[in-house]
Amino acid sequence: MRPPYLLLDIDGILIPFPDAEGAGPATHTRHDVVPTGRSADDPVAIWLNPAHGPLLMHVIRTGLVTPVWCTSWRQDASTLIGPLLSLPPLPHVDLPHPQITTSHPNGYLWKRDHVDPWLCDAPVIWIDDDFTSLDHEWARERTARGQATALVQPDPHVGLLAEHLVEVLAWAALLPIARADASGISCEAGAA
Repeated sequence: MRPPYLLLDIDGILIPFPDAEGAGPATHTRHDVVPTGRSADDPVAIWLNPAHGPLLMHVIRTGLVTPVWCTSWRQDASTLIGPLLSLPPLPHVDLPHPQITTSHPNGYLWKRDHVDPWLCDAPVIWIDDDFTSLDHEWARERTARGQATALVQPDPHVGLLAEHLVEVLAWAALLPIARADASGISCEAGAA
């Protein structure tokens, strides 16, 4: 059985939100990228911390988690963002393009409606900056049902810190070794 999933968001995590003056952290470098469906003469400016690549590679190499992008960047996460951080291609949760005006149309993060069935009963640690108390309650309820679930919520103006990845590895290291159920049938998360 595969290790627990590590779901990774990008905006507010790898790309922190600018401060009131429009500046990002001094640790981040500007890149211009052209997301799918956008014209090459209209790139998007993003700021990434080059230290994130080696930190994430360390987490990946431990084998304690199975990393998967969970972001509105969708497949562009692996083709545009990952290469700038020297990350290998990673699978992504195929999120839709919702017609919403808030990240929490039902009081919780909109992605959860798609992540929950994708995960099935797989254990997960999810890094996103936009969880609400209802998301944290969902994580507690999944864990109580035997589906280990943890949420890591960085400050969106700071983004991912090494301590967040230490938390991921500490959580994953404490999980009991997964065993197949008696029927030999397991529920695998979405084709990742």
